Amino acid sequence: MSNELPYAKSTPREYFESLVVTVILALFGTTFIVQAFKIPTPSMENNLLVGDHLLVNKFAFGTPGAAIDAILPLRMIERGDIIVFRYPKDLTKHYVKRAIGLPGDRLRIVDQQVFVNGQPLDEPYKNHISPPGTYVDPFRDYFPPEPHPGRRYTGFDEDPYWYEDYMIDTEIVVPAGHYFAMGDNRDNSSDSRYWGFVPREDIVGKAFVIYWSYEAESSEYTQRPVGARLQQFIDLGTNFFRKTRWGRTFQIIR
Repeated sequence: MSNELPYAKSTPREYFESLVVTVILALFGTTFIVQAFKIPTPSMENNLLVGDHLLVNKFAFGTPGAAIDAILPLRMIERGDIIVFRYPKDLTKHYVKRAIGLPGDRLRIVDQQVFVNGQPLDEPYKNHISPPGTYVDPFRDYFPPEPHPGRRYTGFDEDPYWYEDYMIDTEIVVPAGHYFAMGDNRDNSSDSRYWGFVPREDIVGKAFVIYWSYEAESSEYTQRPVGARLQQFIDLGTNFFRKTRWGRTFQIIR
């Protein structure tokens, strides 16, 4: 019988191997299970605030055509789900909105009231600041908008009449494999009213929890200069405890 002792790994090597395993697990988790996002605009207020940091369940709806979907506890996207998706006009950007129109739905908005398949939609989550018809933008409170001679379009998208190919009478029909998404802050949201449907393949997952929330302005998340970034870092270091919204920490998103 050999009296040799088992080979003992050096402490640096153990640390290195642990680090490699941790990195691999983190990459796997953020690629296939969850992903972190932050809210840079007020388009989902008052349910999601600027400065909310979210975790998104990438397993919730699966990936269209993926073999692993057959063994996962997946479900279909439901009306009212808060979804994260790649912005169809620029796939490098991610948007957070609520799924309002599902494939095959007939949809119309009259006086800020959403009608789906001819029935008014109950939306306790939505937020309106101004009364119907008080804004020059014809897409905000009425959709699809009725022609109005002399009224100039002032919306978000450079091709505002995208919806005309999907209209039947006074409604639009959501095509197969697509969704109509809207922000909860209906008076201040760049959403499907302005740029069109969300393809199913661009949907990343379902937002499910706020893991951290920090008081911030939209401009703080859109500024790119190094000086602005440095100022944000200093602000975080000096005001972390004061500006953290502790009551929103680990809040479930509905």
